[in-house]
Amino acid sequence: MRGKSLLQCLSSVLICSCLVSLSYARPARLLSSSNSLHVKAVNLGGWLVTEGWIKPSLFDGIMNKDLLDGTQIQLKSVTQQMYLAAESGGGTILVANRTSASGWETFKLWRINKSAFNLRVFNWQFVGLSSNGVQIVATATSPSTSETFQIVRNSDKSRVRLRAPNGSFIQAKTAVSVTADYTKESTNWGDDDPSVFEMKSVGQLQGEFQITNGYGTEAATPILRNHWSTYIVEGDFRSIASSGLNAVRIPVGWWIASDPNPPKPFVGGSLQALDNAFTWAEKYNLGVIVDLHAAPGSQNGFEHSASRDGKQEWGTTDENIQQTVNVIDFLASRYAKRRGLLAIELINEPLAPGATLDSLKKYYQAGYNAVRKYTPNAYVIMSNRLSAQSTELLQFASGFQKSVLDVHYYNLFSSVFTSMTVQENINYVKNNRSTDLSTVSVANGHLVFVGEWTAEWDVNGASKEDYQRFAQAQLDVYGRATFGWAYWTWQNVNDHWSMKFMIDNGYISLK
Repeated sequence: MRGKSLLQCLSSVLICSCLVSLSYARPARLLSSSNSLHVKAVNLGGWLVTEGWIKPSLFDGIMNKDLLDGTQIQLKSVTQQMYLAAESGGGTILVANRTSASGWETFKLWRINKSAFNLRVFNWQFVGLSSNGVQIVATATSPSTSETFQIVRNSDKSRVRLRAPNGSFIQAKTAVSVTADYTKESTNWGDDDPSVFEMKSVGQLQGEFQITNGYGTEAATPILRNHWSTYIVEGDFRSIASSGLNAVRIPVGWWIASDPNPPKPFVGGSLQALDNAFTWAEKYNLGVIVDLHAAPGSQNGFEHSASRDGKQEWGTTDENIQQTVNVIDFLASRYAKRRGLLAIELINEPLAPGATLDSLKKYYQAGYNAVRKYTPNAYVIMSNRLSAQSTELLQFASGFQKSVLDVHYYNLFSSVFTSMTVQENINYVKNNRSTDLSTVSVANGHLVFVGEWTAEWDVNGASKEDYQRFAQAQLDVYGRATFGWAYWTWQNVNDHWSMKFMIDNGYISLK
């Protein structure tokens, strides 16, 4: 049912004076019984921005898929029985004298092809040949042919040799001499070969950069386009609406603004999928929140921000901030007149201290202005920084009309939750989360959005009833958020992360 103007729909919500088009109608399903805005949304995560843990099978066809961009490896010399290390974390030579491995002994891969790689060290320099063409150093700030190595693996992939750009293999001659001058092509992979290293993977990213560069842009294109056209379809929007939800939050990447020809290795075609999403959302009376989930340079170093190797570079220059504003400008101009547009989220989960508060405020001001160029009606959502005070944006966000502050609540990802019982988790939601939600709420100011939450936790052996109680506690508390909430995610191979699974199997009821 439609027909109420936005002004009528929002009459009981305490916000700043709104610029409203009286002819613009919000979906009636977005209204609570008190006739105020109340978003009950689900995130379409893993659709237009890849996160491998949501659908791991997307990566199955990649050769050496355990050696993707950002994979962290540690190398132990079989002759020295010591780990390779970038001395001082980078900027000088490599040595083979560490009895245990940590940051300086860990190398992050940049994948060139299935067997050729650059290796990045703790202080972000690249491993390469010194000026004499033999000594191995970590001094280059950007990679070239002198920093490109072939990784040759034995049959069980536990041992490797690294062929240097000069054609020879790296060897640990002594504990303090690592050189590229071992010329024997054959090896028995035994402990007497100084060019052999035990390789251990200690971390991996599986995001948009990894899947596109892992396959290569040409091979990745049909794989991702098939995923975009089959993973979320019109039937999902119909099911979302019939389940009692009234909106979708759709993560997108910055490269969508360059569709159909984004910078390599990214693949074109996600823009058409987003266009389809608006059509389906409008058909089933759902609001759309467009969420810039992956910003240029990566705002948090996580795979969901399309980081290549975990380095966080977003917001460090005016040019980078302007590039991000241009993405928001593109999205706002394209969808401002669409009836389904509910909000644009300027960025997802910027991480402190890498994303500074000053840079973020500068961006939020410019991003807000970009949206308002095209629409006075769409809400503008500003995400809190991770690892920062939840109150740091309260005064700032309240200075904008129709602004929303986004907070994410997970009883995960912290040692605080690892030993909690079922009831302790529920109590944490009812007490700690409730208090925090009240703290970030401001009368006559911005609205508050719990933009991500899930009914998954660190409790082992929990029963269905336990999950039901935990989910309901969150629904009760987050239902008090003045803008609303969004569950992460709709579909997921991990059942309790999937709202579709939770609803279909009676864990969550919204009706």
